[in-house]
Amino acid sequence: MAQAAFEFSPLVPTALPAALPGTTPAAAATATLDACGFAIGWDHAHHRVTPPLAHLNDHNPVGQGWAAGRAAFGERRLRTTAAVRQWLALRLRAWQDGAVFEDQQVNPAFLARIDVPQCPVTRAPLLLATGGSDDATVVRLNTAAAYAAGNLAVLSQQAAQAWGPGDWAAAQAQAVALADSGGRHLGLDAAAWQRLVVLASFATPLPHAQAALLPLRVLPPNRVRVINPVQALQVMLTLQFSQAGYARRLLGLSALVPGSEARQAFQIFMHTLLARRLAVGPQPTPQQLRQAMEDTWGDVLVQRRWQRLASRLGAADCELLLQRASQRGLVVGGGRWLSADAATDGWALAAPAQADGVRRQSPLVAGRRPAAAQATAAGVPPALVARPGSARRRGSQKAASCAGLTDCSSRQ
Repeated sequence: MAQAAFEFSPLVPTALPAALPGTTPAAAATATLDACGFAIGWDHAHHRVTPPLAHLNDHNPVGQGWAAGRAAFGERRLRTTAAVRQWLALRLRAWQDGAVFEDQQVNPAFLARIDVPQCPVTRAPLLLATGGSDDATVVRLNTAAAYAAGNLAVLSQQAAQAWGPGDWAAAQAQAVALADSGGRHLGLDAAAWQRLVVLASFATPLPHAQAALLPLRVLPPNRVRVINPVQALQVMLTLQFSQAGYARRLLGLSALVPGSEARQAFQIFMHTLLARRLAVGPQPTPQQLRQAMEDTWGDVLVQRRWQRLASRLGAADCELLLQRASQRGLVVGGGRWLSADAATDGWALAAPAQADGVRRQSPLVAGRRPAAAQATAAGVPPALVARPGSARRRGSQKAASCAGLTDCSSRQ
């Protein structure tokens, strides 16, 4: 459905553009984008948070929304927390980048839940707004997808800068080069680059054979979705040793593995993982155990035996095994199985994620149902969606895209 562009009043709150017949896709994109900017400024005013100076002019939708909100709310304000400030900053960043922001699930409460004490890539403690390389920032793991639940993780500024434009193939090539030659690139060593590549791969649709080759050098942080079935199986099996009672669960999982050869490969692989788990000690802290299991995947023998198992399972086999394991209560660590549509709900991917099935493993999420309602595109073809340039970052009101979303919401 097309939308018409309209003028925002800097003094009076304005509704989103109404749909008018005959509106061109380009005009609809501009109207949607301006509505997003206005809503971001309005919410800044509602929380009494001043937007960056570059956006505080009468020709900028953010500035217009902020001025209108100040006039409407006066001294009234909503509670402002660190998560709210992060949400507002992330929304603004998404708007500047012309990226989709899914506002049904990504809110201040969600951003507070995905916070982590240390960067999953560098493993350094994360800080808050010190201006240093260890400051926490929220990034998209798949930059072709929206700022949406399951596609966001908290990294250090150093890791986020290394990820940069989000070229997964280039990052993988860099990890391989450093593994062969040693040294560092952009402040990260080979192990950190490997963790960055694997972390990003969780939200990147990959061919089954390619995803099966990746060692699990990092476990997915809270609320990150693993959309490649074979990697979701990796996560589920690795997390079996994070809770007591794994012997009973492994018997149940073995019975679900299709075929005698695959079942034998499964048993050998899990015994190899068990030996590495026992070597960690009887009572490691959760963080020590997590890192130890991640480092286990640097073992050549572990990787070789995983390849033997993965080569005997197709994507459909992994999908079915995960679904049945979830139904029987054999998935631990907070992970749960989701359908393909639910796993990428709100991601605004140009094409459907893998047709052979999509999975989500969220190690710290349990018993939550994904939001069903999502904003839909306003009939704007992807090729016609305008992308902002450097002028957007200087506060220009040139057209950028929210890909048809009726509102933008974010955090940093």
